[in-house]
Amino acid sequence: MAKSNGQPEGKKSTHTPMMQQYLRIKQEHRNQLVFYRMGDFYELFYDDARKAAELLDITLTARGHSGGEPIPMAGIPYHAAEGYLARLVKMGESVAIAEQVGDPATSKGPVERKVARVITPGTVSDEALLEERSDNWLMAIHRHDDTYGLSWLDITSGRFRIMEVRSEEAVLSEVQRLSPRELLLSEDCAFPDPISKRKGVNRQPPWCFDNDSAREVLTRQFATKDLAGFGCEHMTVAIEAAGCLLQYARDTQRTELPHLRSLSVERREETVVLDAASRANLELDINLNGGKDNTLLSVMDSTATAMGSRLMARWLNRPLCNRKKLDLRQNAITGLVDQYAYEVLAPVLRGIGDVERILARVALRSARPRDLARLRDALSCLPEVQTHLTSVAGDLLATLSERISVFPEEVDLLQRGVIENPPVVIRDGGVIATGYDEELDELRALSENAGGYLLELEKREKERTGLSTLKVGFNRVHGYYIELSRRESDDVPVDYIRRQTLKNTERFITPELKEFEDKALSSKSRALAREKALYEELIDKLNENLGQLQDSASAIAELDVLTSLAERSQTLNLCRPTLTEEPGLHIDEGRHPVVEQVLDEPFVANSLELNNNRRMLVITGPNMGGKSTYMRQAALIVLLAHIGSYVPAASAKIGLVDRIFTRIGSSDDLAGGRSTFMVEMTETANILHNATERSLVLMDEVGRGTSTFDGLSLAWACARHLADQVKAFTLFATHYFELTQLPEETHGVANVHLNATEHDDSIVFLHAVQEGPASQSYGLQVAQLAGVPRDVITLAKERLEQLEAGEHPPANTEPAAIAGPIPPMEVKKRGRRTVAVMSPQADMFASAPHPAVEKLNMLALDNMTPREALNLLYDLKELV
Repeated sequence: MAKSNGQPEGKKSTHTPMMQQYLRIKQEHRNQLVFYRMGDFYELFYDDARKAAELLDITLTARGHSGGEPIPMAGIPYHAAEGYLARLVKMGESVAIAEQVGDPATSKGPVERKVARVITPGTVSDEALLEERSDNWLMAIHRHDDTYGLSWLDITSGRFRIMEVRSEEAVLSEVQRLSPRELLLSEDCAFPDPISKRKGVNRQPPWCFDNDSAREVLTRQFATKDLAGFGCEHMTVAIEAAGCLLQYARDTQRTELPHLRSLSVERREETVVLDAASRANLELDINLNGGKDNTLLSVMDSTATAMGSRLMARWLNRPLCNRKKLDLRQNAITGLVDQYAYEVLAPVLRGIGDVERILARVALRSARPRDLARLRDALSCLPEVQTHLTSVAGDLLATLSERISVFPEEVDLLQRGVIENPPVVIRDGGVIATGYDEELDELRALSENAGGYLLELEKREKERTGLSTLKVGFNRVHGYYIELSRRESDDVPVDYIRRQTLKNTERFITPELKEFEDKALSSKSRALAREKALYEELIDKLNENLGQLQDSASAIAELDVLTSLAERSQTLNLCRPTLTEEPGLHIDEGRHPVVEQVLDEPFVANSLELNNNRRMLVITGPNMGGKSTYMRQAALIVLLAHIGSYVPAASAKIGLVDRIFTRIGSSDDLAGGRSTFMVEMTETANILHNATERSLVLMDEVGRGTSTFDGLSLAWACARHLADQVKAFTLFATHYFELTQLPEETHGVANVHLNATEHDDSIVFLHAVQEGPASQSYGLQVAQLAGVPRDVITLAKERLEQLEAGEHPPANTEPAAIAGPIPPMEVKKRGRRTVAVMSPQADMFASAPHPAVEKLNMLALDNMTPREALNLLYDLKELV
């Protein structure tokens, strides 16, 4: 039989009815693993079984035949499904769960099954399948020519955003910022490999991005005539991405999405832009090893709720350049600190929990009993939060106090309706509190009093019949019965009807017991049905006020972040920075917020001064001396100031920046076919093309990936371009001592260095930044610290002495890689050490004449008028 993609083809009649049903479901869910409910197991068949067996390390079997061939099969117990689903979702897989919806007792043939839910990485809402302190973004990207439309949704909060950008670099930056769990791309659009080859990419047909369909599904969701009220009517490509995303979310959830109430536009110009490389280098929320330890978020996040932690991460990844908003945040933190309000608010906030995600599950009608209990406890805390906020100054805090409503009706409803500690699921009942519903109480009483009735019946029947072995019992198969020994079974009254014969006993039923059985058994099932109906009514009533509940949850999350930043400002000894429109950075005794926390010894604080007359610092000093730490701490201090936080410094005055660039560290991109040097040059090119005079640029060891002269030339040219053309605020770390002459050639450049000292043939790093260039690099001492064998160090010292003296090494010891004449060197004294530098420095870069000289050489002076000669003088002055 022919097969396609591992699934059998051919007439369905050649398969068993069960397999025909499975294949119909699989046909509609080709891109998902189908969990097919069979009794107490979810089974997978054919290619799904093979794939699941490999991913989950479960047994692959072949049971039975269909269409004349064995059926590959793998299964998992339904009660353990959540653990397996969590693993699959983490791997980027999607699952369609087909449940039994028919009644086995009345079904002719296989029990009817339907897909009850589709679980995908970007649309999962189950608590057990989510990372508590990370957003779970579903993202769609569409493209028209050079315009990219982006839309992203967190279905667990209802947060729905769109954006349009016009460069590949901007798209990569946003994808890096949001790190979506699932990414929807059109099948007919080309995207760069870092996007198209991401885990969780899901290609959609082109018609899913149709503009008319997108507008229709969006306006229907928000019950509006058009999208003008959201400020995005003209954003055609972004709207198409949003329409595809929303329809996909609706299809997977199989229900309405009432918690999606608005569509927000994000604009890059409102933020401090960080590209993908800068985010990675600064380790905002993920370290260079892919973990979450020792990141800026791990240090700054002392939030009391998971939703506050997620908001903190969003703030750090999207710093603002709106001074008014930042001042409001700073004022709020100041108010919380001055009144010590953060100390009393934190314990109250810890009692609130993750209301944001609970409300999303309420909206999706997937909330579990314990969700409602947690929501009840959270809403009970809100009056106390408002009480504490009334005494704290700050416009932003006053606004948050207004947004945080109190919900006495909802609290009363949940207190009356849900028991104190409900079970995990509603399936077996026991959730609705006694006294909430009279009908339910009556049905429960009838069912729960069965034990007392049976004991009373047994006592009466023993007295009536005089049979000593008589007892009343119950089992799930045969129901209620009166049991007697075989010896006494012949003496039963005439109203006893034989129900079952066992080896040594006989079981009977009486009309009275039968009547009770009908009432008791029906009351139990009726009580469960009634309880489930009441539970659905609770969900309905909560959804009536869903919007206000969501607004309060959002305000609580923001208050949580501000409270955390207030606590951090005191615990970490942070200062309030002064934000100004005047460009420049004035940081007094700045510290690296993360490194400071992991050091055993005190951190050495360093100051930074950048202004219009000092826009670039050339930083020299030994490896491990602290150059990268000094540069990164400057970027992190600036970034923290742009989220409204206090910063690690004695004082700071920070001019607003538009972008932060970092070119730090080295790595290969083997999958993309790029060497370390190619990666370095790509990142450098991005900086040189996109930095502005309001940008902060960190450049570390540019040019080290190639030969000395090539690297030195590139480093010099990049530094000159940044200083002369871009005029960005730049920290330029280098081991090329020749670059320390830049201040003599270029306005706005200064030298600083990280100092160290030698002691007993070893090196001691002092980590203090001082003005002027470094005296030496201490490379051999660092190599010795790293454990390089002593004989290698000795050989290196001999070679260094030869190079400094301008001599050729002996023929039998000179490595082939450095054979040939030594470049012209000039011996200079630097501190206590004599070093060799290329001499003269200017000659190295003298291959191109000055533009003024070129212009003079091209002129025909004899043919010029006095007016033209005067204009020429002005031009030459400008060039010089």
